[in-house]
Amino acid sequence: MKFTVLATLLTSAAAFAPSTVAPSASALSASLDGYTGALAPVGTFDPFGFAEKATDATLARYREAELAHGRVAMLATVGFLVGEKVEGSAFFFDAQISGPAITHITQVPDGFWAIIIAFIGAYEASRAQAGWVDPADCPVDQPGLLKDDYSPGDLKFDPFGLMPTDAEEFATMQTKELQNGRLAMLAAAGFLAQEAVDGQGIIQHLQAMSA
Repeated sequence: MKFTVLATLLTSAAAFAPSTVAPSASALSASLDGYTGALAPVGTFDPFGFAEKATDATLARYREAELAHGRVAMLATVGFLVGEKVEGSAFFFDAQISGPAITHITQVPDGFWAIIIAFIGAYEASRAQAGWVDPADCPVDQPGLLKDDYSPGDLKFDPFGLMPTDAEEFATMQTKELQNGRLAMLAAAGFLAQEAVDGQGIIQHLQAMSA
């Protein structure tokens, strides 16, 4: 788990960048009036018309949720693979954890969860203070508003200075993050479903395919 967290932080340090930019004419073009995420040849993918039915405030919340879920999914997919790869290792909770990744959660010692819950709580509190309007100040018919000066996903977290200063390069990086997050959400769901169906780990499946 320690290795998973460290590896993810090192590989996605630029993943916490803002998600709105000026429209661009490149293949990785801005969409939905300034929101990145459209990628040729598909372009904007909204088969149920959620964007058409949403206000600007609702659309911002959608993007915030998409980024948050995509980032969690990227952590999850790495966690599946690394967790199963190192299971049984001496440093991994004294070799207590074994089996498919979906069973690991019930095998982790109780004290570990207190640390994780405290970390997540602190992160969510910081995110709420950075981007969300105080519920007491929100109109009754518009709960959960984001602040006007907050760009969805902009947590001011770029310790390695990887965020491009060029607007087009920045838009490209944002689109890459969104596409990787979307793929990771599909992958994490697939991992969960596959292990639930046959009780075998993803590493086992990969090894069987290469055998």
